[in-house]
Amino acid sequence: MLSDYIKAAMQRAHYEILSDDGTYYGSIPGLDGVWANASTLDGCERELAEVVEDWVLVRKVATLAIPVLDNIDLNVREGV
Repeated sequence: MLSDYIKAAMQRAHYEILSDDGTYYGSIPGLDGVWANASTLDGCERELAEVVEDWVLVRKVATLAIPVLDNIDLNVREGV
């Protein structure tokens, strides 16, 4: 389920080339604080996927809400 969530998140990724140093910057709208920066687009994509995974795990431990993506709900409901 986590890998499906990461795939859904990565489909929403937005990338740009930074004019000051030519590196790639990637972020995912709706996932606050999720971003990556690397010298290549492939590197930026890999780093961004790792950041999504870490972000989800941190939010789970802290019992913070995780946005539902493509009907994938990683939030724990009381009584479950």
